[in-house]
Amino acid sequence: MPSKPTAAQRRYAALRSALDDQLAALGEAPHSGPDRPAPVLEACARAVLLARERGREPQRAALKAVVRGSLAELAERFPGHALEVRVPPYGAVQCLEGPRHTRGTPPGVVETDPLTWTALAAGELGWAEAADTHRVSASGVRADLSPLLPLWPPGPPRDPGPGNSR
Repeated sequence: MPSKPTAAQRRYAALRSALDDQLAALGEAPHSGPDRPAPVLEACARAVLLARERGREPQRAALKAVVRGSLAELAERFPGHALEVRVPPYGAVQCLEGPRHTRGTPPGVVETDPLTWTALAAGELGWAEAADTHRVSASGVRADLSPLLPLWPPGPPRDPGPGNSR
């Protein structure tokens, strides 16, 4: 009897499926780049932003997968409990070293919508511009994410593979 997939394997399968569905909705070829979680997450973020750029609504599953995956990446790179980053309705994580809270609102909170978060994570939107235009709400001394973002260099994925135009 085959073993049951782990939670990480299920998340990756959902991410990969969401990426290919988003690319199909854009009339693009399926992802043919590296089949590892980090490049697939970045490619999915770029596909969501491409949909927005083309005036289309991003696929809900793709946007959800990007937000959850990029929040997990942020928390993994910058562990701690001093800042809570919220991207309703898809997720929230705690990150950054500092005072730990146990109840109520943490000492620092950042909140934004899913498309703004995706643009920040992918480097398509700068932190200062997002804050100045009130696309993010940030409170607390550690709430400036400019040193932590973008999660990937701005622009197309580093190795999109043949057949992908972006």
